[in-house]
Amino acid sequence: MDNKDSEAEIHPLKTEDVKAQENHEHFVERRIVKSSGLSRLSRWRTAAFFISLFLCLIIVFAFSFIIPCPERPVSERTWFQYYNKTVPYPFLAIADVSEDKVQDVLFAFKSGNSSRFNMSCLDEGLPSPCAFVAAVSGRNGSVLWESPAAEEVQWLQCDIQQLGTAATPGCIVVERPLSLTAVSLNTGEVLWRQSRDFGANYTVLTPLSVIPDVDNDKVQDLMIFITKEGQVKVSIHSGKTGQQLGSTGSLRVDGTARHVRLQLHSSSSYFLFYTEKSIYAYSLKDLCSTVVGVEAKLPSFQLDSHLEKNIDHATHLLSPLSFEDIRYLTKVPGHSRDNILVVDSEMAKLISTKDLHTVWTLNVSRVLSEPLLGYYKPDAHGVVLESEIGPNRKKVMIVESESGAVQWELKLNSGPGSPGPATLPTADHRSAFLMWGDFQEPGNDTRPRAPLQKLYLFHPSYTNVVLELRNSTDQIIAFTAALFERSRHACYVLLRGPQASEGPGPVSLMKRKLKEDVAVSRVLWLRRTPGDEEQHIRDRLYRMRFQSRD
Repeated sequence: MDNKDSEAEIHPLKTEDVKAQENHEHFVERRIVKSSGLSRLSRWRTAAFFISLFLCLIIVFAFSFIIPCPERPVSERTWFQYYNKTVPYPFLAIADVSEDKVQDVLFAFKSGNSSRFNMSCLDEGLPSPCAFVAAVSGRNGSVLWESPAAEEVQWLQCDIQQLGTAATPGCIVVERPLSLTAVSLNTGEVLWRQSRDFGANYTVLTPLSVIPDVDNDKVQDLMIFITKEGQVKVSIHSGKTGQQLGSTGSLRVDGTARHVRLQLHSSSSYFLFYTEKSIYAYSLKDLCSTVVGVEAKLPSFQLDSHLEKNIDHATHLLSPLSFEDIRYLTKVPGHSRDNILVVDSEMAKLISTKDLHTVWTLNVSRVLSEPLLGYYKPDAHGVVLESEIGPNRKKVMIVESESGAVQWELKLNSGPGSPGPATLPTADHRSAFLMWGDFQEPGNDTRPRAPLQKLYLFHPSYTNVVLELRNSTDQIIAFTAALFERSRHACYVLLRGPQASEGPGPVSLMKRKLKEDVAVSRVLWLRRTPGDEEQHIRDRLYRMRFQSRD
């Protein structure tokens, strides 16, 4: 002890060096230990990374090659379905019957028996010949089912979501004398049949109206209107069994009437009945109260305060309004509520349902078909009007719904029985417009005695061009256009055959993809502009995309 102290006194710096060296050795040891721990942690992280990567690759491989992806149904571009010795009815409906996410086609025809299935009219207790309802696959044109449904079809409606005890989608067939037949959309099975005797000289107002469940059987019900001897009668039928609920009520509507249903907001439903000179308004609650024996509980229903102010509750007339010879009444969507477009023999008027003031008027006479909605400008409603302008001549106009300004028009030769127009929504938030007629090019004064039936396509991206898609010399009974798959596969459907007065004959049902006709179409110039080439226009419209609107 004394030797160490004396040495420290003799060599003080040497002692300091020894201590420093010892401290350095301890520091290096700690660093080596720490580095060893970090190295082991780094190896674990690397292993975890590669294991995760390996698992991800296994999952990707499984979904790509082992687990099969759902097959997208391949739809034929064009198909035909032929019938012999039948009479077609002028109805076409589009719905997904086979639940393959491709729309199918439903129509009705009169025949003695089914040509594809071992089925006859006698199977449903009907005299032969009778009316069959048929569903045809939109994908390949195969017949999904055929069902004998009625003696004569007065109306066919296939947009009803709840029918029968299972509350499944179905169609309603209305026949004369009045009988209602519910048919399953998926199978064609007759769910129920109910008959009513209203005597002679009555008319069923169409379309039929689906209303909330009023008999508490958890199935939506049906409200049916008929006109007879200048009066409108209303009845409610169970969607589950077809039986009438309560008794028939009468409305204070004078004259031959038609009707339109207005949904002013989610819980406010009104029915407008219009005759030649007047418009009557009834709320859904009013109509239910007129049916004796039905106590409808509509807890979510609300009256519209704006419309109620303008209804004369003694007569149900929309008091400030008077017209001459009303031809059509159509609802037109507005910013916050539906408005009504009234077309009489001389003009069209858009009327606000908020205060019944006239938004705009347009001089247009002898309108030939029901006004149709489309989009000329992106997300801005337009109205398609077809009016007669001379013997076998018509004018097609697209009118802006907010201002009444004519945005586009085309004059066509047109014979009697020409199909009405159709629209298809496009991805640019506008519409493709389809119309029938016979375009007479400028400078060509020769006019055929009987105008041909030609189908034309117009899109607002080319206001100076229409495409001639198809000629048809056969008699067209019904025509419609739809997107057969969501946001794609734009097609039109033609039902051709004899009129009912001509007796049985050959009938054809055709679906054709629109692009097939666009590719080989004829470009018709309304006016020439520099730089436009026909093939460029065809290619541009061929590549046009479509978008479903919910």
